[in-house]
Amino acid sequence: MTGTARRTRVAVVFGGRSAEHAISCVSAGSVLAALDPDKYDVVPVGITREGRWLLTDGDPRRLAITDGVLPEVTEGTAVSLVGDPAGRGLAVLGEGQRIGPLTEVDVVFPVLHGAYGEDGTIQGLLEMSGLPYVGSGVFSSAASMDKEFTKKLLAAAGIPQGDHVVLRNANGALCPDPAVLDDAARERLGLPVFVKPSRAGSSIGITRVTDWAQFPAAVATAAAVDRKVVVEAAVPGREVECGVLARSGSPLPDASLPAEIRLRPGTDWYDFDAKYLDDAVDFDVPAGLTPEQTAAVQEISRRAYLALDCQGLARVDFFLGTDPATGADRWVVNEVNTMPGFTPISMFPRMWAASGVSYPELVDRLIASALDGAVRSAAPAAG
Repeated sequence: MTGTARRTRVAVVFGGRSAEHAISCVSAGSVLAALDPDKYDVVPVGITREGRWLLTDGDPRRLAITDGVLPEVTEGTAVSLVGDPAGRGLAVLGEGQRIGPLTEVDVVFPVLHGAYGEDGTIQGLLEMSGLPYVGSGVFSSAASMDKEFTKKLLAAAGIPQGDHVVLRNANGALCPDPAVLDDAARERLGLPVFVKPSRAGSSIGITRVTDWAQFPAAVATAAAVDRKVVVEAAVPGREVECGVLARSGSPLPDASLPAEIRLRPGTDWYDFDAKYLDDAVDFDVPAGLTPEQTAAVQEISRRAYLALDCQGLARVDFFLGTDPATGADRWVVNEVNTMPGFTPISMFPRMWAASGVSYPELVDRLIASALDGAVRSAAPAAG
């Protein structure tokens, strides 16, 4: 007797309440387009900016940036994640009440960037619901999302960091006092500095400060995204990125060929517009590095992934400079992204394509690792 194997049911969750809502939508559109319908039964779930979960049509064309207009989740059938692990899925909502189960779900691909998606919150929700999911767990997601604790954990592992200061208010005020950064700290950091929300991505809320008179406004801009603010000294050097991917059956992850971001004349830094809207940068994939430099960045990327207890995938961003004392290469980790962009121009899938892993193969590998326990099993441990 023959039959057709049941397709894996994948809930692709995107949008969300963060400032990176639109970029999450674009990433999800690419993921949805790459999922083989012969292998996967896809459940596309968009989260509105207000936090409502909606079953959408999953049309990738509706999730693309069109004529500079960013996509947004606004329409669909209201659904809710079933908290009981026995439910393993989503329920349709109507008149404020659960009507019945929509579907059981085998695995969740949370293509969410920023707060409420990449910071451990949805990961905790999925753990409580007993659902396997793509990507890092609660702690790793939270620590990697928070620039302060990323830097602390990487420094503890002996991975170099740029000079920085964290501004916070112990009394819960929404905006730190810029005067907390005293003259000694300003002298040490120098100019320019980059003022960033501690927990955000896609360069949202970041200001490049070239005059200390700009600093109060820059702090306010960052604090509008996150009340904890990081002030970083500029690190001269080339901007290099490397992808890390879990390897089934192995405790050690794989590292991709690295890529380099090169700003075109007239572009001061790699901000949101340069990333997604303007034709302002060139990408070298793979980067023009020596074999020794490539091996070095891959090794440090694996170390950073392990130091932060990442699972499934990560993108590690570097500055490559020169040690003034020795003239040797100086690698400084800027950030670690546990759910990097999956848009058509995103570096993570492009680096893996250059490394011999196509976009559909990349998605397959991530889903398989979440399902087969190579990364993490969401089921409760026996005890």
